[in-house]
Amino acid sequence: MEMVLLTAIGVGGATVIGAAVGFAFKNLSHKFSDIVLAFAAGVMLAAAVLGLILPAVEYGGTYGLPVTVAGVFTGAICLNLTDKLVPHLHKLSGGAGEEAHHGNERINKVLLFVLAIAIHNLPEGIAAGVGFGSGNTTEALLIAGGIALQNIPEGMVIIAPMLSAGIKPKKTFFYAALTGLVEVVGTLIGYFAVSLASAILPFALAFAGGTMLYVISDEMIPETHSHGSERGATYALLFGFCLMLVFDILLG
Repeated sequence: MEMVLLTAIGVGGATVIGAAVGFAFKNLSHKFSDIVLAFAAGVMLAAAVLGLILPAVEYGGTYGLPVTVAGVFTGAICLNLTDKLVPHLHKLSGGAGEEAHHGNERINKVLLFVLAIAIHNLPEGIAAGVGFGSGNTTEALLIAGGIALQNIPEGMVIIAPMLSAGIKPKKTFFYAALTGLVEVVGTLIGYFAVSLASAILPFALAFAGGTMLYVISDEMIPETHSHGSERGATYALLFGFCLMLVFDILLG
């Protein structure tokens, strides 16, 4: 349990680290942030496939394959429905700092942007927690590490829109930290869910994998390919994927 709690804090704390970087380097180039985010996408892709989806098939026994497929699609659909209510990064980040909005109206749009990140962080945290249900601590830590890597650039992009909207630095950092706290809660929910009902483990693993695949395809890849850095982002994704593959083989 101590390892799970430390992992939860680490996953959520990565957002805070990203926010601190966002404060220190407010004018980071799109190319740099795209490369970092694409690398994180590759790590998350490997974590989703190797650490969640394939184990779901294995633990599911006779019905492992249909249960896994159902879990993947259920996870993706849940995030898709969430998107209908609160759009995420590539739909809000470009407009969050636009000058067309003033005063409270503009601040409200930025806070909606932050709320969107917080809502999407919950299933990512659950994925980190569910990973521990398999009993393979190394694989669970690799999954959590992939999610934490993704949280760093996400924490970075929160800062500039809030500051430009006139939100005070202390409140900006507080809001960024809250989005990380959501991941801590999600990690604990995922862990306790599979601990209390081990029968749901295959479906829960697949569900978590489906949410990660959805985030990668719908959010991360479009974001990294929208500023002219497609080639670099593609190779960064491949590098992240292969790095996780090597770790999984050597440490698994």
